[in-house]
Amino acid sequence: MRRREVLLKDTLAIVLAGGQGERLFPLTKDRSKPAVPFGGQYRIVDFTLSNCLNSGLRKLYVLTQYKSGSLERHLQLGWSPLFSAELDEWLYTVPPQLRVGQRWYEGTADAVFQNVYLLERERPGQVLILSGDHIYKMNYRSLLEYHEEKGGPATVCAVEVASSEASAFGILGVDEDARIRAFVEKPEDPPEIPGREGVSLANMGVYVFETEALVRVLSEDAKRERSRHDFGHDILPRLTDEASIYAYPFVDENRKTQLYWRDVGTLDAYYEANMDLVAVDPVFNLYDDAWPIRTHQRQFGPAKTVFAQEEPGGRLGIVLDSLVCGGVIVSGGRVERSVLSPNVRVNSYAQVSDSVLMDGVDVGRRARVHRAIVDKGVRIPPGCVIGEDPEDDRRRFVVTDSGIAVVNRDMPM
Repeated sequence: MRRREVLLKDTLAIVLAGGQGERLFPLTKDRSKPAVPFGGQYRIVDFTLSNCLNSGLRKLYVLTQYKSGSLERHLQLGWSPLFSAELDEWLYTVPPQLRVGQRWYEGTADAVFQNVYLLERERPGQVLILSGDHIYKMNYRSLLEYHEEKGGPATVCAVEVASSEASAFGILGVDEDARIRAFVEKPEDPPEIPGREGVSLANMGVYVFETEALVRVLSEDAKRERSRHDFGHDILPRLTDEASIYAYPFVDENRKTQLYWRDVGTLDAYYEANMDLVAVDPVFNLYDDAWPIRTHQRQFGPAKTVFAQEEPGGRLGIVLDSLVCGGVIVSGGRVERSVLSPNVRVNSYAQVSDSVLMDGVDVGRRARVHRAIVDKGVRIPPGCVIGEDPEDDRRRFVVTDSGIAVVNRDMPM
């Protein structure tokens, strides 16, 4: 096996970050899915990029597409300075180049195929394909070492899920040696891990390819008119029929009893993943110095609570069981089990509970916000009530299946 440093240097990472995120609308009204804020001070893409940096990968292409301005600005300010061109390191964003026709990316595989010239120019030994819209911690170096040990043209990373929940995922059928025998999309009767009743393997959208094999299968797939040009639907099932393709079992760097990997592709999933962070013992750890999550942060003043008038009718600035970012001021209001992003202000007698408030949200006096996601820059008027009357919420806002009100600046208060 090659030395670890050589293996990492010979790997090119491609992050697929062009997702339109239709199921996250209206949060994706003006930004792509990977650029959606998460956990107060982060963007969704920060978790995949942090995994790359923590794993020792220093050659990254980020493929962008829909409404990419916000994402590209974030990457330019917060990520590009971490890489040194003099040391042959980089993080470059790559929008559609129209090299194979006047069209945008038409699938995950097509996105890479349209940029195959990058592979021909750089000539890496292997290519790591990553999704830019999942929340998890993973050491890709271990995946690369497993891939080299198995010796196949590709390796697929997979996470264990309960078979009863497998209908929400692409599922891998494997044998006792972890060789992939089948790809099944959202099955009602999923294949199980041999010897593990009730447990299946879900495709994480993390792949390692030998570069020569990747270029070949992408070129062949591009000629198939009926193909979706997708890795999980088309590329890997066909490659599995030709060669030994293995599943790599997800090893979680989160260091908790329960494996943590979240696809935050729906509003409810996004809300629940944010709420995971405010638990007394959060299932996803943002405080691990051994595996830091990086992002671009502007300079803010310290978070602050003001007013401690405990007499009847007085104002109390209180924050309980919540994440509070820099620049936040809770001025005589009450906040419980919520995520307060930078520069949020909660004014006197206002109440915020079980909610996600993005940058610059201002909650007016005596307003009440419950079980809501409030987008950047929203001004909630004094006395406004959100999240208590489902019918009233539906007349004004987007409301999810579980009853979460989603508010942006274009919606009436």
